[in-house]
Amino acid sequence: MHRTHMTDEDDRFGGRGGFGGPFGGRGFGGHGTRGPGGGRGRGRARRGDVRAAILALLNERPMHGYEMIQVLDERTGGAWKPSPGSVYPALQLLEDEGFIAADGTTGKRLFALTDTGRAELASHPRERTPWDEVTDGINPEVLQLRELVGQIMVASRQVVEAGSDAHRAKAVELLTETRRGLYAILAADE
Repeated sequence: MHRTHMTDEDDRFGGRGGFGGPFGGRGFGGHGTRGPGGGRGRGRARRGDVRAAILALLNERPMHGYEMIQVLDERTGGAWKPSPGSVYPALQLLEDEGFIAADGTTGKRLFALTDTGRAELASHPRERTPWDEVTDGINPEVLQLRELVGQIMVASRQVVEAGSDAHRAKAVELLTETRRGLYAILAADE
């Protein structure tokens, strides 16, 4: 199965692939959804400040570039997973400016703040972290649903890859019932 991820160049919930996770199509605030939790309503995440996020993460501990992407994805409940195409140029710029330094002795480049980088952070204090700013206004239930659907995708993949024909048949039955149940929720009068 092909995985697509949102990048900070994409519209958070309504860009490429709609969901922004391992699914295609629209939903969870894609272009076909409006209002609370929708792509144009209160549930839309903002683009993150990659530079500020890198500095804040490295203030906690040294990290690899890919690790930073994963941590931001986790801390925003999947709402913001910056692309390598935005993270690595920002890392290079921060390194050129002397705010961070890379150690490549382990094979991967491990980035850490320099004294100049710590001074930069101190001179621009923030009340909130860049990743918290990204999730402002996103309904917590939307984030919970995103997380759960991602977990279901992982479990489904495992059934496909490691399960027997009987396991796969039961999984199809269970997911079909789940899909019907979800549509029933929408069809019900509140």
